[in-house]
Amino acid sequence: MSLSSSTPSPKATTPSLRTQTPRSTFWLVLIAIMLLSANMRSPIVALGSIAPVIQDSLQISEVQIGWLGAIPMLMFALGALISPSIGKRFGLENTLIAMIALLTSGIVLRSVWDTWTGFLIGTMMLSLAIGFANTLAAPIIKQRTPNNIPLITGLFSLTMTVVAGMVAGVIYPLTTTFGWQLALGGWAILGVFAIIFWILLRVKLGSSHRLPNTLDTTVDEDTSIWRSALAWQLAVFMGLQSLMFYTVASFLPSIWADKGLDQVTAGQMASVFQLMGPAAIISMTWLIRRGVAIQKVAVAAASFNVIGAVGIAYLPNSLAWLWSGSMGLGCAGIFTMSIMLFSLRTYTPHQASKLSGMVQTIAYLIAFLGPVMTGWLHERAGNWDTPLLLILILMVINVGVAWLASRPIMIDGKPAQ
Repeated sequence: MSLSSSTPSPKATTPSLRTQTPRSTFWLVLIAIMLLSANMRSPIVALGSIAPVIQDSLQISEVQIGWLGAIPMLMFALGALISPSIGKRFGLENTLIAMIALLTSGIVLRSVWDTWTGFLIGTMMLSLAIGFANTLAAPIIKQRTPNNIPLITGLFSLTMTVVAGMVAGVIYPLTTTFGWQLALGGWAILGVFAIIFWILLRVKLGSSHRLPNTLDTTVDEDTSIWRSALAWQLAVFMGLQSLMFYTVASFLPSIWADKGLDQVTAGQMASVFQLMGPAAIISMTWLIRRGVAIQKVAVAAASFNVIGAVGIAYLPNSLAWLWSGSMGLGCAGIFTMSIMLFSLRTYTPHQASKLSGMVQTIAYLIAFLGPVMTGWLHERAGNWDTPLLLILILMVINVGVAWLASRPIMIDGKPAQ
């Protein structure tokens, strides 16, 4: 099926959205987006796989490890809140180049300044940059490749997931061989390549904030995102997914080790969790193209999170790979669908930027509670039963939210044509 049922009618789009993207522009945007996404999750998930090593080296508590998993959520929310106005003023490309440089600097800083303070500041820097990138990816895809939104969004999410899964799988062996500083800091090379391609993109296409105003006069560009019911439903939908994702990314190896798996196998479960993302993204795209309603795909993704939460909490650890993989399918599917809906449920790139910023601000404030709450509950109870039960309840709630957030309507409540 074509995705026409999920996109606005021609009357509601800008003239620029009805033109074909030149092949050279398409490939340059694609490579730049993929390099950007390669840097956006791996610095966060790497910590979960070697959390005990970092904890021992920096002499910090489990609660502090929880804070290292939670601080990024606050920085993501801050970045999402302020990035639409900054991106509009200075241009999407200019803003992203600056943020990739900040992200790369944060990766290096927390590796060379090997204290609790250095690690915290470096994590805050790279997390703020990721918050900007999370928000500005959707509008730049909508603006630069408007006829290929599902494809570019899928590859954006796919690259993020594959690179993060690779990092989760190899970070522990690299740490035992080279030490955690080099194992973490070496990934800054990806940021260097990303900066190069985004500069090339900026030189070739110019700055997005200097593009002529081609808005169709029928479009209400100032539609209040904060008063939109759909925006709030998307925020909760993405927020509960993010809460689960970053909690699992921070604690999954520790949970499985506590349940009897050896350290190497427990670390591999983090890799399984990440590497199920490609299956989720490819399957989701195939199902939608085959005519399956987006609402059904959204509910299925949320249900995978429920299955994984039940399995990790109450079912045998001999099937740890199945429960970890199920959560990976659910989280990747919901994240990709959320990013896609930012573009498909809005009329213009600026509107997509505002929706992305609002949703992700709320979503990451919700997600912030996950690692902090989980670390605190585990330390108080001495086991994982209570935090896992709470996560399960939230994932069940998100199944209902998924149905509401994926309805075929535009941001202003009008039916999607």
